[in-house]
Parts: sequence; C-alpha cells; structure tokens
Amino acid sequence: MATLKELRDERLRKLDELTKLGVNAYPADTARTQTIADVVGNFDDLENQTVTVAGRIMTTRKFGKLAFLVLRDMSGQVQLFLKSDTVAPLDASKSQLGMEQLNLLDPGDFVQATGPVIRTKTGEISVDVRELKLLTKSLRGMPTDQEGFTNKEERLRRRYVDMNVNREVRDRFVRRAKFWSATRKFLDARGFVEVNTPVLEHTTGGADANPFVTHMDALDQDFYLRISHELPLKRLIGAGFEKVYDIGPRFRNENYSDEHLPEHVAMEWYWAYADWQDGIAFQEELFKFVLRETFGTLQFKLGEFDVNLEGNWERWDYAETIQKRYGLNPFDCTLDQVRQALQDNKLEVEKADNKARGIDKLWKNIRKDVTGPIWLVNTPTFISPLSKANPDRPETTQRAQVVIAGSELCNLFSELNDPQEQYQRFVEQQNMRDAGDDEAMMLDIDYVEMLEYGMPPACGLGFSERVFWIFEGVTAREGVPFPQLRAEIDSTTRELYPEAKL
Repeated sequence: MATLKELRDERLRKLDELTKLGVNAYPADTARTQTIADVVGNFDDLENQTVTVAGRIMTTRKFGKLAFLVLRDMSGQVQLFLKSDTVAPLDASKSQLGMEQLNLLDPGDFVQATGPVIRTKTGEISVDVRELKLLTKSLRGMPTDQEGFTNKEERLRRRYVDMNVNREVRDRFVRRAKFWSATRKFLDARGFVEVNTPVLEHTTGGADANPFVTHMDALDQDFYLRISHELPLKRLIGAGFEKVYDIGPRFRNENYSDEHLPEHVAMEWYWAYADWQDGIAFQEELFKFVLRETFGTLQFKLGEFDVNLEGNWERWDYAETIQKRYGLNPFDCTLDQVRQALQDNKLEVEKADNKARGIDKLWKNIRKDVTGPIWLVNTPTFISPLSKANPDRPETTQRAQVVIAGSELCNLFSELNDPQEQYQRFVEQQNMRDAGDDEAMMLDIDYVEMLEYGMPPACGLGFSERVFWIFEGVTAREGVPFPQLRAEIDSTTRELYPEAKL
C-alpha cells in the first residue's frame, strides 16, 4: 500500500502538470446557481434546465469516452455525467478542464460543473456536464466511507476530515447551532437583550472553579479568563437593564471528563423584578421550547435513563434528600461526619475539603442516579454564596437546579442584592480560597460597590452546552467541533514541513 507521502507526491505531480497547462488550481471565483439538494429535490422543475453546482469530488469513474463523478456539497450529493463529445475542452484561463484532463483530478478535489439536469438510463439524477471548472486541487485524499475513519484520537485531531467522512458528526453541529439559535429566539421574543460581556476579568466569580490566568501587556496586569457570565450581567441589571443575557465561551481550568471541558459555551439570563419561582416556570418553558426546536421531541433515551420532559417537573428539597440518603443534617453535621459519609460511600476525601465541598460531593453521588427531570431546591446558604436566603428558612437559599439523566443542567437563583450580606459571603469564600480551596470565589469589591448603588430584585439562571451534549447523547469532546488536545505533529507532516515546530 502506498504511503501518505507517495500519494501526496502523485497529487503534486498532477498539480505541476496543471500548472504547466496554465491552469490556476486555486481560483477565487465561482458561479454556483443551486445547491445539490435543490437540484435533487426539485428535479421535476429543473429537468433539462441548465444549472451550476459546486462541491467536493467523492469518487471518479471513467469508461472510455464516458465519465461519472460523485459530487458532494453540504446539502447532499449528485452524479456528474460527462461525455467526451459534449464537455467543453480545456480553457486554462478559466481553470476549465476537458475530458483529457480528468485524469488530473482526484477524490477530494473541489470542482464546479455546469450543464442540464437529467436522469440517466439507470434512473440516476445527474448533471450532464458541459463545463467543468477546477476550484481546488487537494494534496491529501480523504478516507473513504468504505475505509472508515474510526480512530478516536485521529477523528478529534482532524475533525475537518471526521466531518467529511462521518456526516452524522457534521449534522450534530448543525443541531448544536439550532440549540443556541432556539435559545436566542425564545429569549429575544420575551424581551431579553443579548449583551456580550468581557472574557478577561480582574476578578473572576460567579461559580466554583479554578480560573485560567493570562497577562495583559498594555496594562501590565494579570487577568483571569471568565468562569461565569454572572457578575457582569448583574452589573447590567444594576445599570438599568431589566432582561439581559449572554451566550459565549467560559473557561474553567479543570480536567476533562465526559461532561466537562475547560472551554465551553454557556448562557446566562437575568430578569429584574422576578424571583426564583418565576424563573423555574420560565426555564421549564425555555428548555421544552429549545429541545423541541433542536430534536423535535421531549422524550429521550439517554443511556440507561428514559426521560420524558412533558408535564410539571418534580421538586426535591436539598437537606431532605441528603438526610434521607446519608442520615446527615447538612445544617448541624460536622466536617468529620461529612468525611466519614464520604469514606463510607467510597468517595474521594481531600485535605482541602471543607464542609460545603464535602456535602456537595455527597449530593453529586445521589445525582448520578436521578432520571429526572427534577428541580433540586432550598440549597443551604453556605453552598450558595450569591443566592438570596429564604425568609422563612434563612439557612436555605432561593436556588434551584435541574437534574436530568444524572446531570445538573442549570442553576437558578433569586439573586442576592444586599451589599453587606454579599460582602460577608465573599469574605467567607475568600477565606476558603486563602485556606487552599482554589475553586472558592474571589472577593469582588467592585461588584459589592455596584450593589451599594442598588440592584433591583432579580432572578438569574445559567446553563452550558452540556445540556446539548446530554440530549445529543455524546461526551463533551464529541460535542464540540474542535476539542483541545495536546499539540502534536505527525511524522509525515514533520518530514514534509521540517520548519514546523511545536
């Protein structure tokens, strides 16, 4: 079997021959009139009409004076039918190839074909090519569908190949786009305004996460990549916005898992003069709308879970759930008791664990088996430093989380707007951080100052694209187009491009 270098050398030979003929193998201009799906789907209207299509050659077959190419664009594929007596000859000035130059084409090349739409004797909808223009000469061949492209590392590293060979992968990212488009559609229709907030922050907050750090030369200061959209968006509520949201990337310097990536897209909305009960009803409606728009259903088989999102969703009280499972009251148990419960359930116990972190681990051990959808409500105050307390149960907060198929898919709060209480909670979090908890929040004094100017009562919620991954039924890395991998140059590329360095 020929090596990649040998195959590439043969394509370079063909490119050289095209160049000697005066053909520009990489012209800028195209004149496509229809997508391939238009041609195939509207055959009755387009039969015998001249069209111009463009795309990538998938296969080539030549039989004497006849040739058949399969052409694919994003919408589908169609057969190109070529006859030596009807295909225009070489015109190098237009990058136009004749039948004699077909042997200089390879699967993977991009071409433009012009001719009438016909049905061949075998019943195949085809373009009867009269003019064939080279758009791009490829130097590496795509793996064929028959060969397959299944090595996971290779697929993730060369995702542009993966999406060409495995069409269902590319279709996944069309659905991902629909997911976020539907989210915007829902929020925009209800008066929310999208405002893009900074990615670089002096002090990062809004979640428990270890941030990435970078340096801005212009100010000669370190900045953090945001771990959440929360605090800037709530500054906008303080600035007079009443319904605001942001969709964009956030960054958490943590390990990869099936449900987490250090970089991922997330959305947060904030709604002035609404509380958590308003938000729960609103978010159920949002989720149902977005999932119907994206997947066309509200019933899913997600691994071992059969999930039906129709109807009203259950509510579980946080403390009652912990006590029922472990016999612990989160409000009066000790750290030693929490550590013992972790050990008894074969969960990791770390030196830096505090009571809040330990109880959260115990909850997550319950969560992994929850089918849902359920709302986890009344989270303890010491676990939720940015949420408003329940007036009748001040040890708990007006916080709610959706759990579906073992995963927490959103976080909702009645937002804390008392600047003095917020300051004290920040101090508690900063003390935890100073004691070694790298994921505890930082003290953001500017945010406290904003609250002193006044922020109205508000409800806020955030969710990440993990919602999409869960319902799509894929892992985090499979759920994004280009996941981060350790940088690597393969031996063939290193040989071909010795100047390339990591």
